[in-house]
Amino acid sequence: MDRQKAQARIQELTHQLNEHNYNYYVLNQPTISDFEFDMLLKELEQLEKDFPEFAGVNSPTQRVGSDLSKDFEQVPHKYPMLSLANAYSEGEVADFDNRIRKVIETDFEYVCELKFDGSSISLIYENGELVRAVTRGDGEKGDDVTANVRTIRSIPLKLRGNDYPASFEIRGEVLMPFKVFNDLNKELEEAGEQLLANPRNTAAGTLKMKNAKVVAARKLDAYLYYILGENLSIDGHYESLQKAKEWGFKISDHTNICKNLDEVFDFLRYWDKERFNLPVATDGVVIKVNSKKIQENLGFTAKSPRWAIAFKFKAENAATKLLSVSYQVGRTGAVTPVANLEPVLIAGTVVKRASLHNADIIANLDLHENDTVFVEKGGEIIPKITGVDVSQRPPMSRKIEFIKNCPECGTQLVRTEGEAAFYCPNDDGCPPQIKGKMEHFVSRKAMDIDGLGEETIELLYSQGLVNGITDLYNLTKEQLAGLDRMGEKSAERILNGLEASKSVPFERVLFALGIRFVGETVAKTLAKNLHSIENIQFKTKEELTAIDEIGDKIAESIVSYFSKPEHHEIIRVLKENGLQFAISEDKMVDKTDKLKGLNFVISGTFEKHSRDELKDMIEQNGGKNVGSISKKTSYVLAGDNMGPSKLEKANELGIPIISEDDFLKMLE
Repeated sequence: MDRQKAQARIQELTHQLNEHNYNYYVLNQPTISDFEFDMLLKELEQLEKDFPEFAGVNSPTQRVGSDLSKDFEQVPHKYPMLSLANAYSEGEVADFDNRIRKVIETDFEYVCELKFDGSSISLIYENGELVRAVTRGDGEKGDDVTANVRTIRSIPLKLRGNDYPASFEIRGEVLMPFKVFNDLNKELEEAGEQLLANPRNTAAGTLKMKNAKVVAARKLDAYLYYILGENLSIDGHYESLQKAKEWGFKISDHTNICKNLDEVFDFLRYWDKERFNLPVATDGVVIKVNSKKIQENLGFTAKSPRWAIAFKFKAENAATKLLSVSYQVGRTGAVTPVANLEPVLIAGTVVKRASLHNADIIANLDLHENDTVFVEKGGEIIPKITGVDVSQRPPMSRKIEFIKNCPECGTQLVRTEGEAAFYCPNDDGCPPQIKGKMEHFVSRKAMDIDGLGEETIELLYSQGLVNGITDLYNLTKEQLAGLDRMGEKSAERILNGLEASKSVPFERVLFALGIRFVGETVAKTLAKNLHSIENIQFKTKEELTAIDEIGDKIAESIVSYFSKPEHHEIIRVLKENGLQFAISEDKMVDKTDKLKGLNFVISGTFEKHSRDELKDMIEQNGGKNVGSISKKTSYVLAGDNMGPSKLEKANELGIPIISEDDFLKMLE
């Protein structure tokens, strides 16, 4: 390659890699696989080596991707969190071994451990207690996510035993198990919200949430894999992990000492197949020299340790034929295209369908009828089409165009600016939306009406007995008992469930209405702040967004919902049937205005109450919780280990800093 072409290619690769870095670390929405990214990076590294005059100081080869967030305090790492060099073949692993043996002439062992696909975390312990949790960030500094990490039950807050170092750091991976991920997506689907792509992105996004209660509800898990500190007495990495297990840390049982390269290869080959039986996502194996003395001798490059390498598994994929594209209409009217495929075996399961997500994906793939497509199991769970083999495209094959009208009711589809999905706006007349709203209304986390499920709703709708949620309360025993596969006992069970639903609390009734973007958490926030449906119905967008955690999209959706007279009529009928549309008096009795008009920022850890309890007490007494310090902040409620940047900001603005005891006196 001549100099001019090399310079152009370096510029092109730099731009591509910067974009992919941003998608991966900032948006948590990668658009290419890790393997494709690494191949682009390797190409750039080689070009910069051959043409060093074009290698810039800000090249992607000179930096570690960042997941820093302005919403969290940034903390420097005592020991940099570097990335690992990658290997994709046994030959590259053998090269890694040869490089070490040129430096180390004595015998040594390797430790092989599974590379979990989650979000890296650094945990700091002092005197046996967790004092700080920091994300990887840019490798030099990361975000302080201690409050969120404290909700992860597999991470000990206080260590077991007494032979741990006085101060040390342990690193690991925060991840979301497949079952939790699938359950969460099911809940989101019921709530009419956008589904999550994969467990890795979900774990990373959850770790950066502002509400620790939501983090706790998402049941994150963690595996720890590396200990750092001064004067650590154990030389063996494997042995130190076993000791960490005694202290209460979750260490993977699938970690082996390997005496030689053959044993390393046996481990790689075994887990290349067996990984699909694990409850969490893995994308490779990390191979480390066991002895920490040898690790110190080998040292580091600018980006990675010389004593470790990550062997990356190839994603399971296959080529198959696209038979057709069908379209599904969800409860909220979102239209999702689905690729129907010739059955193909991937990662131990037969795949017949793959989501195409939205119109942009179809356009980007340049999908045509009867195309041969490459299918991959993203995150080992959701089948997705990653590309098209254009060389196999039949002549005169027509391009797949996204539909213009709803496949169920024929209404012209709409697309809101800034959103990827097309929607059917006929939300009160489109059959899948009508049935979907009823299924959501009766679901366990909404009204929890016993005996009413998807099949029964379908039966009631097809027989003309119900055409919306209000019709459910008009059902009679005679109507129900006369249906196929339904007797008197089943009819009584449904009617008893409908009667019991009249005592379901307001926040769940609000969630059950199926307002777009109003999930469980948002419904609770609205109920807690506004207390009744009357206080919600006529609020403006500005009034709604003034409530903490209510953003523009949620506010716009609420205003849009209540702009329709038919929705006011639904609420009127449900009220007449006895449903709860206000917070009960016993919940209101403890509310006061002692903190009305006061804005609080909470920082640090506390002795008598958790941060969430303190936040509830502030709101219960009329105050408001805010995330960052500004001139509008009334008080900073400070505990132990208050963030230094917050302390500096409070002093700079002259904001009063109060203790937990000071705060409790305000409530006396």
